[in-house]
Amino acid sequence: MAIGEKDATSGARSETGASKTDKRKQSLYFPESMLQEIKEEAARLDRSLSWVVQRAWKLSRLDIKKLPSVNDVDGSDDDADD
Repeated sequence: MAIGEKDATSGARSETGASKTDKRKQSLYFPESMLQEIKEEAARLDRSLSWVVQRAWKLSRLDIKKLPSVNDVDGSDDDADD
């Protein structure tokens, strides 16, 4: 499932051509069960799906940056716990 699509033409542009908030169209794909959990949390918090995903990123980005890059992995698959 895809969520979080934004139109590249929305938002005010400055003289340099950059908007204060990046409004490029993006599609994010989540497993159905994960998307359902995000929807439930968004409803519980009375927030948008986009807000929940952005907040989750802000809270977890330092941990994510600690993960090894694909070039640093020894070939084992760490996604087995998902």
